[in-house]
Amino acid sequence: MRPYELTLAGAAAAIAAGELSPAELTDSVLRRADEVAGVLNPYVSLRHEEARRAAERAGRELAAGRGRGPLHGIPLALKDLVDVKGQPTSASSRVRDGHLAAEDSVVAARLAAAGAVLLGKAHTHEFAYGLTTPQTRNAWAADRVAGGSSGGSAVAVAAGAATFAIGTDTGGSIRVPAALNGVVGLKPSHGLVPTRGVTSLSWSLDHVGPLTRTVEDAALVLAALTGQEYAPLPDGDLAGLRVGVPVNHYFDHVTPEVETAVRDAVGRLRDLGAELVDVHIPMTRYVQAVQWGLMVPEASANHERTLRTTPELYGDDVRVLLEAGELFHAGDYLRAQRARTLMRREWVRLFEGVDVVVAPAVPTAAVRAGQESVSWPDGTVESVPDAYVRLSAPANITGLPALTVPVGRDGAGLPLGMQLIGGPGGERTALRAGRAYERTRPDAGSLAPEAGSPPAALAV
Repeated sequence: MRPYELTLAGAAAAIAAGELSPAELTDSVLRRADEVAGVLNPYVSLRHEEARRAAERAGRELAAGRGRGPLHGIPLALKDLVDVKGQPTSASSRVRDGHLAAEDSVVAARLAAAGAVLLGKAHTHEFAYGLTTPQTRNAWAADRVAGGSSGGSAVAVAAGAATFAIGTDTGGSIRVPAALNGVVGLKPSHGLVPTRGVTSLSWSLDHVGPLTRTVEDAALVLAALTGQEYAPLPDGDLAGLRVGVPVNHYFDHVTPEVETAVRDAVGRLRDLGAELVDVHIPMTRYVQAVQWGLMVPEASANHERTLRTTPELYGDDVRVLLEAGELFHAGDYLRAQRARTLMRREWVRLFEGVDVVVAPAVPTAAVRAGQESVSWPDGTVESVPDAYVRLSAPANITGLPALTVPVGRDGAGLPLGMQLIGGPGGERTALRAGRAYERTRPDAGSLAPEAGSPPAALAV
């Protein structure tokens, strides 16, 4: 196995055992990143020499007995919204040409303190305002969307061009690309990971979290992001865990392959000892209105000055959304905030009867690049962004933690994802359930095909 093929936990174990050096790992991942760059384009920029120097420094520290934990010497990609002092934060937008960060973000500082090796900045949909990341291609099939807005981060991890990555999630922007590229994505509880120094899309919905190859890797990164000591996830069965299975919303308007894959995963959780409980998801008819009612005006407020002075520097899709946000009335925004409060209250009540809710992460696998809508058998037609955000938005509105894990592939061989939504502060419960499920899959942690070539179909 080549070093870039190792999971974070596997690489950390090899480094701790003296079987692999941070420099060897970083060099392997950089070579892999260069190999896939022309096809997948996950990075805005790679900092080869800086990364190699950081890896050599990590190796010297480890040799001197000054280890900083499991992320020490591990290569990562940062979504290009996350400030690193002295480096550009472009947000994949011409609006940010020439921008250099004055200080480290909290996230970058904590990962540096943990000894992680920064490879470079990964592409985002412009200012995180989209669900496709059009400049980046899906790691499993280059003619498909990467998902967004953390598409570059997900593709880098799926292709072996980063051992782990950091993304942001305002309406599904970690979980959607994770599901579409066959990796793990964790949106922590709102506010658990500080957003200071991270370019905001919508302050009340923004979250920062990891994209990794396995659930264990996600838990390792979360500990560093929160400044806590890592506590290993428990092994064994899921006896006593109450798993909520939605009877509405989450299985409405999904492909048969998505439903089959997720229900099979639910069955595996039951076989591991979990108790399945039917749950009714509250206030589903308001999800879309609340998500857009919060996000659109907040985003437009963030961009008020530059939208008026240099509107031509924005991409057409993002500029239209920002201009639309300026038409929102204060009363509409306040009604969205009020509905969010009620929705969170009802979700908290739901978790009095269950420990985690299990549902599809996306309604369909990655659509073809350029596809604008998704049609359903009952005649319903959704825009691609609306389709992808529909199942992920509730966890942003309520601020609850949500973990996406791969659950197989569709008939074309494209990845499918399941999300596990935890109750308030329920990251560890979601991670426990996700890791238990993951251990039933022999393909857990596997990389995407070479450089985004069309994959062979695989049964779920």
